[in-house]
Order: sequence, then structure tokens, then C-alpha cells
Amino acid sequence: MYLLFEEAGKFLTGRVMSEADSSLQVELISGKRVKVKAANALLKFDKPTPPELMAAAQSLSEGIELDLAWEFAPEDEFGFADLAAVYFSDPPSLTEQTAALLRLFEAPHYFRRAGKGRFKKAPSEIIQQALAAIEKKRLVQKQIDAWAQELAQGQCPEPIREQLYKILFKPDKNAPEYKAVVEAAKATQTAPLALLQKAGAITSPYQFHWKRFLFENFPKGTAFPALQAPAIADELPVAQAKAFSIDDSATTEIDDALSVQGLGTGTVTVGIHIAAPGLAVQRGDAIDNLGRARLSTVYMPGYKITMLPDEVVQSYTLQEGRDCPAVSLYVSFDEATLEISSSVTQLERVPIAHNLRHDQLDHIVTEPWLQNTMEHDNTPEPLPALRDQLSFLHRLALNLKAKREVVRGKPETFNRPDYNFRLAGNDGVEPQGHEEVLIGIRQRGAPLDLIVAEAMILANSTWGQWMASLGVPAIYRSQASLQPGVKVRMGTKALPHAGIGVPSYAWSTSPLRRYTDLVNQWQIIACARHGQTAALAAPFKPKDSDLFAIISGFDAAYSTYNGYQGAMERFWTLRYVQQRGLLELTATVFKDNLARADDIPLVLPVLGAQGLPRGAKLRVKLGEIDLITLDVNGTLLERLDTPEVVSDEDEDDEPSAGPIAIAVDMSDSADNAEGSDKTAPPA
Repeated sequence: MYLLFEEAGKFLTGRVMSEADSSLQVELISGKRVKVKAANALLKFDKPTPPELMAAAQSLSEGIELDLAWEFAPEDEFGFADLAAVYFSDPPSLTEQTAALLRLFEAPHYFRRAGKGRFKKAPSEIIQQALAAIEKKRLVQKQIDAWAQELAQGQCPEPIREQLYKILFKPDKNAPEYKAVVEAAKATQTAPLALLQKAGAITSPYQFHWKRFLFENFPKGTAFPALQAPAIADELPVAQAKAFSIDDSATTEIDDALSVQGLGTGTVTVGIHIAAPGLAVQRGDAIDNLGRARLSTVYMPGYKITMLPDEVVQSYTLQEGRDCPAVSLYVSFDEATLEISSSVTQLERVPIAHNLRHDQLDHIVTEPWLQNTMEHDNTPEPLPALRDQLSFLHRLALNLKAKREVVRGKPETFNRPDYNFRLAGNDGVEPQGHEEVLIGIRQRGAPLDLIVAEAMILANSTWGQWMASLGVPAIYRSQASLQPGVKVRMGTKALPHAGIGVPSYAWSTSPLRRYTDLVNQWQIIACARHGQTAALAAPFKPKDSDLFAIISGFDAAYSTYNGYQGAMERFWTLRYVQQRGLLELTATVFKDNLARADDIPLVLPVLGAQGLPRGAKLRVKLGEIDLITLDVNGTLLERLDTPEVVSDEDEDDEPSAGPIAIAVDMSDSADNAEGSDKTAPPA
């Protein structure tokens, strides 16, 4: 005897080996023996064989018209044999009963299941809805198939083009556009990105990277709502000092300026003046919400996305010719020994006499010029009037750097230049990707660079220690040691920063372009206003959970933004190579088979460089450039140095050469560049 039974939503057949009141032992066609509950047994039969029965029943069930079966079916609950009796004949054959069972089971929109082998008719309105849904699904699948066929033929349907970034980076796996790409990729055995490239979905490599970044980080766009910068209500005194800023020519967010008073008196007071949006913008207001949403300005060659609206920035930026609100740190030094005698913080308006631009002046403000040893000095205004101040600031910067290096345990070395990117004719508008790119060199540690960097470190360290002494929480950056693998961390405790060589370090000098600095400025303002009771008056109290949320959000955003900056610098470097038709270059091995180009900011793997020592000089033939993956490979043509040559490059400063982006160094080991404030292309 054979048995047809239901098990876990499937119909199975087998030979009955034994039978009890509540169960049966059945041997399946495969030879496996199973225990079947009596309630799951549907049909017992002696012939035909189970395979013959199921084959005949399946063929017969396909001919059952569901609409007709629904009309014939009883109104009340019924069994499959009941339907077979009215649809075929009474009594129905074994094959007819089995066919009815199969057909009923596969049509839940017509017949609801009411138990093992039991069913009930679905209401007619439910059937209509189900049929409409089935038809819709059929049409969607038909559309998916058509799109997949177009993609396979090298054409991109417009709906897929419109969903390109969502499909690639944040897909809805139920969306037909995504399913079409998956089907086409499987059919052509091509990766989705390569498939879409071949189909013409990506018309501009630059726009691909730009739109992807916006899609992932600015899905609502980069525009700001219409907001008016709040006025500063405080009656601020006007400072006696005349300050000047030092920035790149295209910088619009001028956060910091310097002043020097008392030259020749034995005690010199250096003023570090920071733009003060914190005197007007308050925690929780509309502008604060904008800053907290973005957390930092995003830099890239030829362009930037500012943290705050330009009209707000211009209200607080340190523009020459104005008395600008500022949080000023005045540090007094012995003019001869350069030892610090005192420091004080003031809230005031500072006359900004000059906005100096280092990219226009670095070739002029050199050590010989500062020492006034040049035979012919045709220095343009206002530099002659500032020579003595800049000379003192440079001497002070060298002294501060040397003291930090003693704490740091080793000197800071600048073996490689910083590269500046400029897009010809861009003028700050959003690039399109075809602009001519110009790459210039700015040597790290140039006098103006060093002056600003050391002044900012002094301010960030001094204010960090001051806030800690008053019990006012702040956002700090710290590094336990310079041992490999010990990373810079952000937290609320004033811990040492080994990479810089200071006892504490709180970013406070860029409140117009970093949200952490704005937060710290609020805390500094509270310290300046309330002194010993500042902890009670500061916007952020000790153990404020919001501070930790800001740190977490900033860390993630800052890493993402720096990663994108690195990717775009690599993109424009590769465009530079293409535009100038460079087929070969000289490079230096720095790790495994990776080499760094000597004259442009490019790292690439070099075939044939395996096993060569760090510092080996090579002539490299460039391979094909992929502007989507930002990938390029090189082949070793010849070694240009003797085998004994070894580089003295800093082991801690190694970018990677993988596709998509060069890794951005977040180590702060050169945080004398103010954590990329001054080295990031300020566009």
C-alpha cells in the first residue's frame, strides 16, 4: 500500500511499512523511512506507483480552470475530494482527487487552506485584488527582463540611469531597477559597475565620484536654508593690537589672525585671535543645527562644501579693514629667552589690518628675508612694515617647535612637500571634471606655514589646559605614545598628545569650519566670562552625553570627508597625468611593491618592484588609468640608484595605493599643520 501525505507544505508519497492509530511508518522512494502522523495522511492507494500517480495528477491539474473550480466549489469548508467530485465526476478517480489537491494547494488566492487537505473559497473581491497583484508582478518581471536585455546589449534604460547611485551603493533589493542590473550582470558574467559603465550609465568619472559622495552624505543637497547670522549682543572693547591673518588666496573662512606688541621692550605679547561665532550662535539654534549636521567643511581640489552658509561665515570671518569679534589669547614672552611669562584670554573686537596670502608670499618670506640679509629687497606692501613682527614670530615658532620635539622624543621631519591643486578657470564653482588641473608644491615647514602652525598649537594647548584647570569639559585630541599602532583619539579628558608633544590639545582655532572648535569656543567663552565658576555656566556640563555624541559624529564625518578629499586629489592627479600625456615617471619605493612618485602626489603598485628596499629610486612605465576605480599600475623599467641607498622617510607617514582613494593620514603626527586646517586645499 502507498500513501500520499503532506509534510512541511510539501506532498510526499511512499510505501506504508506499518500503521498504528496515530501514525504510520512510510518508506519514501529514496529509501528513507519517516514517521507520518495520521492527520497528515491524505490518500492511500495500491496502484499506480507513486511516481506514475504524481506525474498524471500534475498533468491533469494544469488543465483545471480556477474560475470554474471556484464556481463549482461548495460555499462551506470542503475537502479536495469534494471538489474533484463536482469538477470531474462522482466518484472521482485517484488521479482526479490528486489533481484537485495539487491545484487547490497552488491557488491560495482562490482557495484558503483550512487544514490538511481542507479548503474554503476566498471572497470574490479578494480574488480580484490578488489577480491584479499577480498581473502587476508579471508586468514588472516583464519590464525587468526587458531592462536586463538592454543592459546586456550595452544600453542603459533611463530609469536605471536615474537610480544609478542607489543601485550601486544603497540598493533596494526589491526594486525592479536593481533586479534588472542583477539579472544582466549574471547573464553577462560582468560585475554590476563594469556592466553599467559599458552600458553608458556613467558618462563622467568625476560626476560619478561627486554624485556618489552627495548621495551618501548629502542626500538632500548642499544648499542651506535662508538664515540670517545673529548679531553679537556683547559690547566688546576694541583691542589695541593690529592683527593680520595668513591663509591661502581662496580661503573665505578666515578663522585666525596674529598680532605682535612690545618688540624692543624686553617683553613681547603675541596675540592669537580667533573668529568668534560662538558669541552669537547659541547651542540649539538654527545655525548651530546646521553646523552640527555637517560637522566640518568638506575640502576637495577646486571646490568645498562649507559647514556654515557663506553669509553667516562672512559675518564673523576676520576680514581686513574691519574690527572683528574675536576670542583672543595673549601670551607674553621674554624677548630674549622666549620663555612664557603669562597668558590671558579676552573677548574683544580686533582690528584686522591685513589678510596675507601665503601662496603669494612663501617665495618672498624666506629666512634670508626675515633676517634682512637680502641685498635687494623689493618686497611689496605691507610686508616691510611686518618684517620685524614676522621675524620674531618665526624665531618664536622655531623655539616652540624645538621644545615640543624634546617632549615628543624625536624631531618632526618634513621629507615630502604638500601639493596644492588648482583648476584653471574654475573660480570656486562646482567642477565638471574636464578642467585643466595645475599641481603646485608647497614645502611643509616654510616660514609662514610654521608661524601659523605653532601659534595654533600654542592656542589649542593653552586653552585646553585652562579649561581643564577650571573643570570645564571640552573636546580633546590625545595620543598616548608614538609607538606604531597607537592612534589619535578624541575624548573629553585633557590627556597628552604625544604626536605633537603637548600636555593637552583641544581644537579651538577653526570655529567657522569645524564643529568641535565651535563647541570648544563656547566653553572658552564661558571660562573668559565666569572664571572659577565657568563649569556651572558653560553650555556643556561635565559628563554631558551630548559631548560624546558630537565626538562620535565628528569622528565619522571627518574621516569620511578626508577620505573623499584624498580620493579627489587622486582623481585630479590621474587627470593631470592624462592631460600631460605622461607615460613614465620617477618614483621611490616605500613599502612592499608600492612606490611614490617623486614629482606628483601619486602612489601606485609597481610590477617588478617586489623585494626592493625602501628608498629605492625607480623609473616606472605607467599602465592604463581607470578614473572610476582611481586605479593605475606601473611597471619597473630600471632602477636609478645604487642598491645601498636607503630613504630616511618617516615610517609613520605612509599612504596606501589601493583603488578608489589614497588613504588620508589622520595620525596628527604633523598636527602642527593644525589638523589639516592649513594643509587641506581650502578651495
